[in-house]
Amino acid sequence: MLSIKNISKSFGGIQAVNDASLEIKKGSITGLIGPNGAGKTTLFNIIAGNLEANSGQIFLEEDNITSLPSYRLFEKGVLRTFQIAHEFSKMTVLENLMVVPGSQLGEKILNTWFQRGKIKEEEKIIKKRAEEVIEFLNLSHLTYELAGNLSGGQKKLLELGRTMMVDAKIVLLDEVGAGVNRTLLNDIANAIQKLNKEKGYTFCMIEHDIEFIGKLCDQVIVMAEGSVLVEGQIEEIKKNEKVIEAYLGRSGAV
Repeated sequence: MLSIKNISKSFGGIQAVNDASLEIKKGSITGLIGPNGAGKTTLFNIIAGNLEANSGQIFLEEDNITSLPSYRLFEKGVLRTFQIAHEFSKMTVLENLMVVPGSQLGEKILNTWFQRGKIKEEEKIIKKRAEEVIEFLNLSHLTYELAGNLSGGQKKLLELGRTMMVDAKIVLLDEVGAGVNRTLLNDIANAIQKLNKEKGYTFCMIEHDIEFIGKLCDQVIVMAEGSVLVEGQIEEIKKNEKVIEAYLGRSGAV
């Protein structure tokens, strides 16, 4: 689904990503882990069009998407969530979902004068989809709650729900479990697995919770000092001496 080829990014004299190459298989849930400062979030920001790499290429299937801005990547089905949720706090859960689909008729002033009927019909379809997403995520009791009043875990579920409002090809999850209690973390994990198995979503996720990664991911990629260190199954990764050294600087268990 996604091929990263020799991506590098520096900030002044700091090499944040250094000749990183990796592949995300279609229909997989891939974990991206590594110690703080490994370059994971910088790489995510490059993939998502929030930063431009100094060198290297990115392919979505056969499509070269290198250096495309985030709004163009959104149109192509590359979506991301953030470690700190980016909800519209003064809008309801339902409204947060309904604003996601792009190029809605009501966005143009002339259409609000001459195509009111079509706008209402489109809004009806979008509202129905949003209600289905809310039900899928078990958030029906919060449909009309202001998003700013949600807990941290509920906001993460809402972010996941926004990716369901369009035809996503790959979703980049940036520490979706950070600061979330275990009950809601299980809800998030179940939603990710359900989207993967039932709807064919491809996920790549940055996460520090090894147990969470082990539960969800088919493949785990470890970064250190801006480069890909190793790849493999979680049990192999946990025993790998290079990984242990990168995390702890000595012998021990990850």
